[in-house]
Amino acid sequence: MAFQFDLVSPERRLASVQATEVQIPGAEGDMTAMEGHAPTITTLRPGILKAVGAEGTKSFVVTGGFAEITATGVSVLAERAVPVEEATPALMDSLLAEVRDAAGVSDDKDAADKAVADMAAARGMIGQ
Repeated sequence: MAFQFDLVSPERRLASVQATEVQIPGAEGDMTAMEGHAPTITTLRPGILKAVGAEGTKSFVVTGGFAEITATGVSVLAERAVPVEEATPALMDSLLAEVRDAAGVSDDKDAADKAVADMAAARGMIGQ
């Protein structure tokens, strides 16, 4: 069964498709949302977000944001998001630098260090 998946960033709408599952890099851990999921709102950590549907899997690099999960859909508002196929080495360097800059002004050093490590891991996952 499919449900609605929407992904937007300040720059553009990246996806509005029917999905059977959405894999979310949540701040408290990775999670998979499917139709009938309990209502949940979670913050995102840097990572790879995947939407699986009839047309295959669409993957996106996200730097953070929020996901609202309901029984009938998932809406993601990302700080920054790009389709994995558009994630060039230069863009990944830029995203990693943004996360490092944000970490430099954070009061929570452990969380900031984890965000940098998560972004570096995302870069490694897509082979950049």
